[in-house]
Amino acid sequence: MNVKEDTRSKLDLLLSIFIVFFKIGVFTWGGGYAMLPLIKNEVVEKKKWIGSEDFIDGIGVSQSIPGPIAINTATFVGYRICGTLGSIVAVTGAILPSFVTIILVAMFFLGFRELTAVQDFFKGANPAIVALIISAVIDIGRDALKRYREVIIASILLFLLLYFKIHPILAIVISAILGLFLGEKK
Repeated sequence: MNVKEDTRSKLDLLLSIFIVFFKIGVFTWGGGYAMLPLIKNEVVEKKKWIGSEDFIDGIGVSQSIPGPIAINTATFVGYRICGTLGSIVAVTGAILPSFVTIILVAMFFLGFRELTAVQDFFKGANPAIVALIISAVIDIGRDALKRYREVIIASILLFLLLYFKIHPILAIVISAILGLFLGEKK
C-alpha cells in the first residue's frame, strides 16, 4: 500500500467515525447514559472497531474522570480506533447535533415551549429516555458482571448509592478498594 492509499484509508476511517458518532448524537435523547447502548452497538457489534471488554473499560475510565460520559466515551473510543485525531473526530461528531439543536432551541423553541403539543412531545419522549438508560444498564451489566466478585461489588455499591446516598466519586473509590480486596489471588 502506498502513502496515497494509506492516507485515503485513514481519511475514510475518520469519516466513518464522524458519521457514526454524528448519527448517535442526532438520534439520542436523554444524555450520555442513553448514548451508551448506541455507541456499543455501532463500534463493538456493527463496526467491530473495539471489543466488548475494551468498551466496558472505556466506560469505567469515562466515569472516573471529569466530564460528560458520552463525550469521554467518544474520546476513548475515537482514540482506540484512530489515535488523537480519532478522538477529535468522534467528539466533534457526537457534539455537533447537540450544538446545532441548542442554537435552534435558543432561536425558536423558547417562543413555543408553552404549546400543549410541545409539552406533550416531551412527556412522551421522557419514558423513552428512561428505557434507553435501563437498556444501557442491562446491556453493559451483562458484559461487565461476569464473575461473582463483580456482582458482589455492584450489589454493595447499589445498596450504598440507593440507601446511603453516597457520592458517585466515593462509589468509584469504594469499588476500586473492593476490587483490590476481592481480586483474584495468584
